[in-house]
Amino acid sequence: MPSEPAVLVGVSLPHLPHHRVEEYLDELSALVDSAGGEVHHRVIQARDRLDAATYVGKGKAEEIAALCKAEGIKLAVFDDELSPAQIRNLEKIIGARVCDRTSVILDIFARRARTREARTQVELAQYTYLLPRLTRAWSHLSRQAGGIGTRGVGETQLETDRRVIRKRIALLTEELKHIAAHREVQARRRRDTFEVALVGYTNAGKSSLMNRLTAAKVKV
Repeated sequence: MPSEPAVLVGVSLPHLPHHRVEEYLDELSALVDSAGGEVHHRVIQARDRLDAATYVGKGKAEEIAALCKAEGIKLAVFDDELSPAQIRNLEKIIGARVCDRTSVILDIFARRARTREARTQVELAQYTYLLPRLTRAWSHLSRQAGGIGTRGVGETQLETDRRVIRKRIALLTEELKHIAAHREVQARRRRDTFEVALVGYTNAGKSSLMNRLTAAKVKV
C-alpha cells in the first residue's frame, strides 16, 4: 500500500522555542511513518498564543491549503490535540483531512493491537476521542444502527451518530469488564509466576527490547 503524503504543522510559542518544536515534529514524523504516512513538508509558525479558531493563524492555514493543493497532499497533521471546532475550521480552509497527534497514536495502536483486550481498549479510546468531534461526516454510523426508520421525529444526523457511539462505548466498557474478570480468574491460577510489563511511548523500543530479552519474536 502506498504511503499517504502528509504535511506536519507545529507552533512555536514564547515558552516553546523553534528548535524544541522541530524535535517534537521529528517525533511526530516517526509516528506518521508508523501509521503508514510519508511526511512531505513541515510548517512551523511563531505566535504569541494559539488561535482559538484555527490553532495557527488564518493566513498560515491558507498557506498550508495552497501547499496541499499544489502538491496533492490530502492530510495535515498538527502536533497538538485540536478541538472539534479547530478541526472543522481547518478542514474548511485547507481542503484536506486534518488530524492531530492523538489520532495518529490511536491509529498506530489500532494497527498493532493483537489481543481481544487490546483491540477493545483501542476501539473504546477511539470512540471516546471521536465523540466530541462528531461535527464531521459520520453518516455510516447511523446506517449501521438502522438508518431510515430508526430516528425519532426531528432528530438530526448528528444526534443519531452520537447515540450510536455512546451505545458502542457502553458495550465496549462492559466487554472490558468481562475480559478483566476472566483475566483475574486466570491470574489466580498463576500466583506462583511473575508478571513483567514494558511500558513506554510509541516507537520507544519496547518491542525491540522484548525481542532482545526473550524469544517472543514480537513484530517491530
